[in-house]
Amino acid sequence: MPPMTPWAKVRFDAEKPGYGVRGVAGGNDPILQCDPIGFPRVLFMPTPFEFVHAPGRVIQFFEREHEYRSIWTDGRSLPKDADPTWYGYAIGHWEGDDTLVVESTGFRDSTWLGPTGYPHSEDMLVTERYHRVDHDTILHDITISDPKAYTKPIVGTQKIMKLKPGEEIDELVCVWAEENAFAKRIREPATPKPAK
Repeated sequence: MPPMTPWAKVRFDAEKPGYGVRGVAGGNDPILQCDPIGFPRVLFMPTPFEFVHAPGRVIQFFEREHEYRSIWTDGRSLPKDADPTWYGYAIGHWEGDDTLVVESTGFRDSTWLGPTGYPHSEDMLVTERYHRVDHDTILHDITISDPKAYTKPIVGTQKIMKLKPGEEIDELVCVWAEENAFAKRIREPATPKPAK
């Protein structure tokens, strides 16, 4: 991760993951309260998603939270001041027959970029390239530009996405009662206690 701005550092220091190296019991990770995971974090979960082509848009349908994201491909521009949403406002265009280029903005700043609490602002711009190299393989590149939060863009490691024939998207919704029971039974007892 590139260096954070003072604004982002204050936000990062206030974030308390429920697990991992920075984990604390009763952490404030939004997903621990069944808030939507948001974008782009949903991409990094070990759950499948699919692309659905419709007139004027491509829809990403995620197993995690059973959420979807519309990527408008009808030639419109990004709005100048999009209302913030969990998954942002996305537009895309094709480069040739095999690469979908997507730009997204208008994200709620209450989501995290990952499980350790890295923040972003509502001004974040996400640029992605989905390049289909063969029938079963897509290469995904992502760049996050957020000058309010980071001193330079975040350039993600290229991800290889493989088609899984026969894979079906299951219903995977966050149920607060189940999340809370898991926290009490597993997550909180496993969280390291502060040294005295």
